[in-house]
Amino acid sequence: MSQADPQATAAIPGSIRLVAVDLDGTLLNDSKKITDETAGALACLPDQGIKLVIASARPPRSVRHIYKELNLDTLQINYNGALIWDELNGKPMFHRPLPGKLAAQIIDTARDMFEEVLVSCEILDKWFTDRDDHTHTTETGRLFRPDFIGPIDQICCYPITKLMLLGEPRIILRLEALLLERFDDKVSILKTDRDLLQIMDKRVSKATSLELIATHYGLTMDQVMAIGDAPNDVGMLQIAGHSVAMDNAHPLVKDVADWVAPSNNDHGVRAALRRYGLCS
Repeated sequence: MSQADPQATAAIPGSIRLVAVDLDGTLLNDSKKITDETAGALACLPDQGIKLVIASARPPRSVRHIYKELNLDTLQINYNGALIWDELNGKPMFHRPLPGKLAAQIIDTARDMFEEVLVSCEILDKWFTDRDDHTHTTETGRLFRPDFIGPIDQICCYPITKLMLLGEPRIILRLEALLLERFDDKVSILKTDRDLLQIMDKRVSKATSLELIATHYGLTMDQVMAIGDAPNDVGMLQIAGHSVAMDNAHPLVKDVADWVAPSNNDHGVRAALRRYGLCS
């Protein structure tokens, strides 16, 4: 859909009761900030009884400052849906991790091919790794230090919420193919950055967790709007009653969206809220 598509019919006023929004590339601009214009638009939602839910690949600690900035009191989706976090009470509402044994097998497979690949394991809201090496890292890695640095076998004694493999793009490309061939029936593998693979339980998705949150709040999916930009957002856009892609979104996301908003650098979320009558 395009921004001018006449088929992208706006919602009937009052029909949207929950807005689920991705962070990086969607709510946040390329400077990793929420613009004042967008923050002002989001502030309209609580007065209308509309819940705002963050749906991110990030862990809770990397979302906390945004959650506080927006004065939220809602559940949030972390790790692409492997965790639904209750920030107000500091505890998980839903958690679907990888078995530690399976994570260890994936790591062994990856390092048999490329010994230099970096491994990061997220367990709930803690970061475990065996190498304090930031040659390749994530936005969370730039903001925080590991909670534990030690042997992989000690880390994989626990269920792993999200496993990340980082390295040169040529390495990640080859690992993606290998791991999909060997583990595709057991895990979900996402590559949203050229130097990063995110690996979760096969049943994990933002879509599944968004359905759980909607049910928790007594809502149906036709009362939900989802806004995103990356392939890991496709599922939640498909199941939401109203779906919006950023202009900077991956083509797959634009293909499933009801409407394409301006980019994340051009207050796209604000434009979406205005388009659907959620703010002035």
